[in-house]
Amino acid sequence: VRRRIRILVDELVERHPPLRVLYVAPAVDVPFELRTGRVSGLIRPRLAQVHPRVHVLRPIKWLPRAVGPFADRSLGRQVARAVRQLDLTDPLVWVNDASYARFALSTGWPTVYDITDDWLLAPLPAHRRARLRADDELLLEGSGAVVVCSPDLARTRGGRRDVDLIPNGVDVNLFRTPQSRPPSLPPAPVAVYVGTLHEERIDVPLLVELAEARPDLAIAVVGPDSLGPAAHAALAAVPTIHLLGPVPYDRVPAFLQHADVVIVPHLVNPFTESLDPIKAYECLAAGRPTVATPVAGFRGLGDPVVVSERDEFVATTSAVLDAAPPPGTPAAVADVPTWRQRAAAMHDVMQRVRSAAVPS
Repeated sequence: VRRRIRILVDELVERHPPLRVLYVAPAVDVPFELRTGRVSGLIRPRLAQVHPRVHVLRPIKWLPRAVGPFADRSLGRQVARAVRQLDLTDPLVWVNDASYARFALSTGWPTVYDITDDWLLAPLPAHRRARLRADDELLLEGSGAVVVCSPDLARTRGGRRDVDLIPNGVDVNLFRTPQSRPPSLPPAPVAVYVGTLHEERIDVPLLVELAEARPDLAIAVVGPDSLGPAAHAALAAVPTIHLLGPVPYDRVPAFLQHADVVIVPHLVNPFTESLDPIKAYECLAAGRPTVATPVAGFRGLGDPVVVSERDEFVATTSAVLDAAPPPGTPAAVADVPTWRQRAAAMHDVMQRVRSAAVPS
């Protein structure tokens, strides 16, 4: 999975040779690892070089945040130690994980808060939502700039302060360059869904309904599986639904290009309304017929994307499938926003924040 921040980091590093980046990955949750019996050997923070100018820190979370501020302070100390070890000078903090709010604002370094998902709208336990809301408030108040990726986030966060709307994009060349048909793709006709399987996003019953209505259609589901046991079992029980798991990012275009129809059976709810799905841009660039529920990011795109209400999704998919041109004949789509354009906009925000933080 190449998420927004990783893609933007790659673009920024390529465009700006002096730039050095410390990427802080999700922490190793020691209590969880102990409960699941997955701990083996010495547990310690891991700092790896993945590019001449990019390092990745995998910190260690020793205790749950519920026991007090120790967990946050410990994570912050690990990040600060890595900054010193790499001799990073005049750093700027780019925060997506709001749990680092107190660390970011305590450093005195210029800070950009980049919001890509409104997890306040997701079904969370009350104590986690309260903690997340407090961290979000701290960053809204104390950051030099707040960047959001969707109009809905601009509406909800823009009521508090000025925000910069920088939506997602796509590597057009990657998704338009023809690739060979993946060996794991079932025989045609095949509908393809690409994305992380997450119960806050994907409509599992709708996917099953499509499979039952079109038993001649293979449905290939490509991406990491974060479903709960019941939802996973519901999909795995249908013989025409093929859970292919994650694939390398540079092979994702092949699955879209060789789909008879691309499907996006997403839930429409307050959480998904806050998103700007990267897959919308990828579907445009790939140019294959696509059917999506009326979820944010897909509405109003036009050809080759068809938006259908949930109760008409199966019939619409069948009609689009029956009329679809064969793979290898992508629709012509102009002016798809690129990641290079988005990275340039992000760089402008960062430079503005850095300049504002310089003492006069």
